[in-house]
Amino acid sequence: MKPRKNTKRVPSFRKLLRTSKIKLDNKLKNKQYKQQSAAKKYRKEQKKLRQAVRDAVCKKPFPLEDYKKKHVAEKQEEEEEDEALPLDMMDEDDLKLMEDLARKASFLTRDISSNEPVHIKKRKHDSVIEKYEKIPRRINTEPEKELIHLLPIKDKRGIIPQTIEKPVPDDSEDEEDTEEMEEAEDFTEEPPPVLTPEEMAAQRKIKLQERKMHIAALASAILSDPENNIKKLKELRAMLMEQDPNVAVIVRKLVMVSLMEVFKDIVPSYKIRPLTETEKATKVKKETQKLREFEEGLVSQYKFYLENLEQTIKDWKQRKLKKSNVVSLKAYKGLAEVAVKCLCELLVALPHFNFHNNIIVLIVPLMNDTSKTISELCCEAIKKLFKQDKLGFASLGVVKVISGLVKGRNYNVRPEVLKVFLHLRIKEVELKKDSEDIAPKKKFMTFKEKRKNLSRMQRKWKKAEEKLERELLEAEASESKEKKLKLHTETLNIVFLTYFRILKRAQKSPLLPAVLEGLAKFAHLINVEFFDDLLIVLHSLIASDDLSYRESLHCILSAFQILSGQGDVLNIDPMKFYTHLYKTLFSLHAGGTNNDIGIVLQCLDVMLAKRRKQVSQQRALAFMKRLSTLALHVLPNSGIGILATNRILMQTFPKMDLLLDNESQGSGVYLPELDEPEHCNAQNTALWELHLLQRHYHPTVQKFAAHLAAGAPAEGSGALSLDLSRRPATELFEAYSMRGMTFNPPVPSVTPRRKDTFSHVDSFLNEELTEQLQQHMSKTVSHKTLDFAKHLRESSLS
Repeated sequence: MKPRKNTKRVPSFRKLLRTSKIKLDNKLKNKQYKQQSAAKKYRKEQKKLRQAVRDAVCKKPFPLEDYKKKHVAEKQEEEEEDEALPLDMMDEDDLKLMEDLARKASFLTRDISSNEPVHIKKRKHDSVIEKYEKIPRRINTEPEKELIHLLPIKDKRGIIPQTIEKPVPDDSEDEEDTEEMEEAEDFTEEPPPVLTPEEMAAQRKIKLQERKMHIAALASAILSDPENNIKKLKELRAMLMEQDPNVAVIVRKLVMVSLMEVFKDIVPSYKIRPLTETEKATKVKKETQKLREFEEGLVSQYKFYLENLEQTIKDWKQRKLKKSNVVSLKAYKGLAEVAVKCLCELLVALPHFNFHNNIIVLIVPLMNDTSKTISELCCEAIKKLFKQDKLGFASLGVVKVISGLVKGRNYNVRPEVLKVFLHLRIKEVELKKDSEDIAPKKKFMTFKEKRKNLSRMQRKWKKAEEKLERELLEAEASESKEKKLKLHTETLNIVFLTYFRILKRAQKSPLLPAVLEGLAKFAHLINVEFFDDLLIVLHSLIASDDLSYRESLHCILSAFQILSGQGDVLNIDPMKFYTHLYKTLFSLHAGGTNNDIGIVLQCLDVMLAKRRKQVSQQRALAFMKRLSTLALHVLPNSGIGILATNRILMQTFPKMDLLLDNESQGSGVYLPELDEPEHCNAQNTALWELHLLQRHYHPTVQKFAAHLAAGAPAEGSGALSLDLSRRPATELFEAYSMRGMTFNPPVPSVTPRRKDTFSHVDSFLNEELTEQLQQHMSKTVSHKTLDFAKHLRESSLS
């Protein structure tokens, strides 16, 4: 029989290297396991040793108090003798002798100090209670003797516990000892040195510098290697409980801000979800396990940090003082403000991370706080979040909480809470359109075209390519846009629900201006079904005369925003709104209502320029005349905005140059005080205000007035420059604002005229008046009356 051929191949060099590396790793692991098992075994032995000591101490009977002092003295002498001869110091022969004696008499069941024979030990233990009862009762004047447990001795037989009685001093000795102790305390305990204010400030400065260096070291270590130094987050967070009253407030504030900056830097750009039980049980790579541990630690520390901030705010709101009294009650407000700042920063910087909804629930009620500082901080943070939220998910969460807050407080909130809605990034909402209209269209080849132009392999590749392209298009366009529109629609529905509740139930609430302002901004996005009811409500509000000037302007702007969007299809005549605006234009002046000119300019743009086909010539002439009169008594920036609106009207509507001529057109006289723009006969007047405005102290007002007086030409000598002609009226109003109490451009100062000086003052005085003045100056007063009509009588006689 042929020998069996050896088919085992010789391992390659790479395999040998890999094998050796595996062996080395196994050896290292075995060594580590051995060390761990040895350490574990040592710990078990130590645990058993401690348990044995405890058991022996518990089992040893507590010695009954002897009633003869002689027995106590003998027992102490015998114990001292036993302690003087430890077993480990004996020779082997002595130890053997002791073991033989131990077999005959058990040391574990018999008291060593007893002189009684061994054979009566059992009987003694049986009657120990009876013997104790036979002892005469004595008043417990002597203090109870306590046992002090010493280190046990271990030999071949086991562990032998060692104890000693605590000596009780006599009364006479006690008094002497107490006096000596008091003297010693007086001698040893020196009072702490009294520090001057300068020394205390220097000591506080040193402590504060040490804490700052420690905070900086921990923060830099975490930022340099977050995965390996994640445990230092706990150490840094522990400094939020600083107990030194001299530096506690500043250190806690610094730690709050430092942790906030650290989290902003090390938090990943995705939300960390908790692992399922299956994922925890699955074996993963070391790198994956390390990443999981880092994420778990990060989320837990972030949660604890937010809880600390929340507790700081709650302590301040409830005016609670901690038992330690490290931080005073006045300092809690500063700590709470820093905590709110940190929460606001995290709300804006980490909208994608865990616990963002919890931060929203904490921040939104603080927008209505009585403290103006905290309220402004929270409102500004919400505004920033709205401005930077492109998708709309975070905005939806905030709007839901604000709506619930307004309803829960029965509309008794600050108007600033609702004004944050104006900063929502909502320009379009989901309408009833097909998904094909929303999704971007891409033309793909038909089956016949593929069959004609491509081979079989090319058709196969083309099919896979088109499938991939469709998936990409759905992912980046259809899905994202539909999701965005859906979020925006849901957000705007909640906003309008809040607005309509206030319009229906709380029309006299201070929230009404904010509601009307919000409706003016988002009115073009309202569903057509609500237009009729909403216009009726707005008109009833204007007719009630309960609104301020600004609120009525917002009502007018809201109504025309509705009619300029989807409301074009509605057959509604807004003549009442035109009449109201025309009537209230003269309520504007250069004082408090000057800021409302911006809203007026928006209303005029929507009512006249954008609806020029629905506006009659009489109405346009009446508005132009009244606006020119208004420009005479407002600030320069308001005058520029009004004249820019007149320029648009002159270029938009035909025959507006009638107002540049003195000749009257048709019958009637101009009635400037009539509140009906259609019946005031504005065609029979002229824009004489332009001649006064050409002498205005502001150069830009002069340019606009001269331009309008020339008929508002688009080119030529009377045309405006490009920077003035291409900018809308609202933008010009803001550009030439007077908020800084400065003119833009600066107005040149006028040098006063030099007055003539006269040397002879007395030449203008009457001789009699001069004589009386001299008499008064020389203190010789005569009561001669002055006759001022003397010269008149003489001239009439002559």
